[in-house]
Amino acid sequence: MIEQTPRERPINLLVKASGYSSILFVILILFFLLREGLPAVASADLSSLFGTIWYPIEGYYGIWPLLFGSIIVTITAILIAIPLGIGTSLYISEVAPVWIKNILKPIIEILAGLPSVVLGFIGIQVAAPLLREGLNLPTGLSGLTGAILLAFIATPTVVSISEDALNTVPASYRQAALALGATRWQTLWNITLPAAKSGVLTAVMLGIGRAIGETMAVMMVTGNAPVMPHGLDAIFLPIRTMTATIASEMGEVATGSPHYQVLFFIGIILFLFSLTINVVASWVSTRGLKRSERSLS
Repeated sequence: MIEQTPRERPINLLVKASGYSSILFVILILFFLLREGLPAVASADLSSLFGTIWYPIEGYYGIWPLLFGSIIVTITAILIAIPLGIGTSLYISEVAPVWIKNILKPIIEILAGLPSVVLGFIGIQVAAPLLREGLNLPTGLSGLTGAILLAFIATPTVVSISEDALNTVPASYRQAALALGATRWQTLWNITLPAAKSGVLTAVMLGIGRAIGETMAVMMVTGNAPVMPHGLDAIFLPIRTMTATIASEMGEVATGSPHYQVLFFIGIILFLFSLTINVVASWVSTRGLKRSERSLS
């Protein structure tokens, strides 16, 4: 064990304290959610809680429309964000000249820091009218509009992490493939991308977590209709997500009421979703790192 110098000890203690504090905060958040949300199982009838009707005024707390709405919007957003994000990261890392990289990277960083409410306004004023007229929809405020905005929100995360993963691939891999007669495209598709697979998968998982946790933009453009989706055309109709429900209704409920408890129960579901996604992303990243170390040793 390496002995620490007097100057290193306080830094080491500070780092440990920060790590333990993060773990403590997560535990406290989970405890608070469980304390406020679990009573919903007892106060609300289970058939109502896991029903298909969300109408709290009449005592209907069916969370399935909200759950399916979140899943539909998130899956559609990720289907857009994955090819766009990975393709952009490949272009920046492997193809683009330096001057184009210097332009694209700041733009992506700006998109990552853009407030979601600004994207919500753009969705209302630009995306919703275009989709309504272009697809002949009854309203532009639909799940598709929310999915497109979520894709733009999640894409910078996918691009940044995927690019970092691609940059860690040793240059010797590319040089060996090119020396054997592979084209640049064959090298990208068969050598570089598989070598960075774990980092790219981590980027995708974190993009999913970013999308499923988004609130304001989704609440502004999805129409907020808590209706159970039916059929493949559900994405073209107004829907409501779990995050939008919590944000729009939490300020109007009485503390301790069944409605209040059900909203916290929805928060528990969101917390478990995010926790699962982050754990899987961490596992994929750690497994890929160990595999890379074994291959290089």
